Amino acid sequence: MDYQSPLSKKSSRRGLIMSGAVGGIATALGLPLITKKADARTTTAGRNDVKILNNALYYEHQAIWAYGAAAGKLTSTEVGKAVLALALRNQADHKNHRDALAATITSLGGTPVKTESTYDVSSYIKRGEGNLDSDVNIAKLALALETDAAIAYSQEIAKLKTPKLITIGASIGSTESAHAAAIRATFKALGVNIEIVPAPFVSSENREAWVLKV
Repeated sequence: MDYQSPLSKKSSRRGLIMSGAVGGIATALGLPLITKKADARTTTAGRNDVKILNNALYYEHQAIWAYGAAAGKLTSTEVGKAVLALALRNQADHKNHRDALAATITSLGGTPVKTESTYDVSSYIKRGEGNLDSDVNIAKLALALETDAAIAYSQEIAKLKTPKLITIGASIGSTESAHAAAIRATFKALGVNIEIVPAPFVSSENREAWVLKV
């Protein structure tokens, strides 16, 4: 399982994007206003935003797949049940992100990127940032993926040309950070002596403070 995507070719393999039901987010984004502008589908700014949002959608598809693939490998132990409960909550957020992103991309005249049958995250496994071979390692892999998603938001969302999209993207980036913190909190609750929030920022410079090695 290794991040291989359009965005990974440009800025590593950082993941992206947002929370809430499609209708609510569409309203928050001001989509009715966006779709009334005839040039939103053809301008350079519109094409730029569609490209960035599609990169984000790719990662939402990947996150949904990763949590689904991991769920079937978790045990029925206390640790396995704790990881599963958290995985299902995080996956539900990513499904909302996916639906909202797809609706937004369509409203801008773009074509939402389709989900793939499988995703490669073997680079994480090779770096010792998790695996699918145990409950603990699955949680560590999820932590690395969510950390990279938060970093991706901070790096990419500012490149959007539509102010309302930037605002919502920033709030989604904070949701991804919350996912990472929630995973760390689960580890702490299970007896691992770590800080839930190990650094004042989630960034490429302090990424190592957030992930946990196998």
